Amino acid sequence: MNGDLHTTETKNTDVKDKTHDEYQYLNLMRDILENGKRKNDRTGTGTLSVFGRQCRYSLANDTMPLLTTKRVFWRGVVEELLWFLRGSTDANELSKEGVHIWDGNGSRQFLDSLGFTEREEGDLGPVYGFQWRHFGAPYREMRTNYGTEGVDQITNLINTIKNNPDDRRMILCSWNPADLRKMALPPCHCLAQFYVYNDELSCQLYQRSADVGLGVPFNIASYALLTHMMAKVTGKRASEFVHVLGDTHIYLNHVDALKQQLERQPRPFPKLVIKRDVTDIFDFKSSDFELVNYNPHPAIKMEMSV
Repeated sequence: MNGDLHTTETKNTDVKDKTHDEYQYLNLMRDILENGKRKNDRTGTGTLSVFGRQCRYSLANDTMPLLTTKRVFWRGVVEELLWFLRGSTDANELSKEGVHIWDGNGSRQFLDSLGFTEREEGDLGPVYGFQWRHFGAPYREMRTNYGTEGVDQITNLINTIKNNPDDRRMILCSWNPADLRKMALPPCHCLAQFYVYNDELSCQLYQRSADVGLGVPFNIASYALLTHMMAKVTGKRASEFVHVLGDTHIYLNHVDALKQQLERQPRPFPKLVIKRDVTDIFDFKSSDFELVNYNPHPAIKMEMSV
């Protein structure tokens, strides 16, 4: 049992078969390093960028496409997704769980730089969780109990998958133009569509801005996990995660680290075990998930650009 959240490991088994889904991610990195255009960006770090890419990851047989060419912070993936599903916009909740990925965007200095001087530290504004659970409701502050205000997109999705699985409107949208100016960070992964065939559930994500070094491995795992969770509570089987990327970039200060990652061979993806018979997606707890046979290469340190 590993110190990360409920993971079990086996011995190293590098995979040289180029059909392994992780090679899509590695080839994407190689594409950007070889063909990326030098661009400036909001953070001032600078990037190599390409536009319009797609990767596909099988979720069949409980597969979890968690990268193996470096260790991905699985516990952070789980805690952030559960935080989204609660509708929370309070970065302090994640910090208390030892997940600090939103600390920079919720810091006093960062909020003040955006003009949110009256906002409490950690209040990110109407970001992902708020849009998922209360789309269209007026945002007040992170401690407000919004109850049934706005559109609960998650509940609507669950009901549609169960009752009208051929529907072509099974959309989860985080991009609300009316709320963008109130957000500490506008959504990078902004629209997902779900698709059912033969009781198999797939998800396609459109990501407008894709930080390939740090963000994308997290995003792949997060939406794969969400698809597995949706499948569990609707009586379906998870099938595939399709990842469509807009501005697909590598930060200049990540280049050396990613070249190191490209020297590594992928290993088999782990399997996801949901240990409890959960029927309501909002009842999931972090202890409900176990990764079996996650045996990645060591972590690679990369700085987050804020």
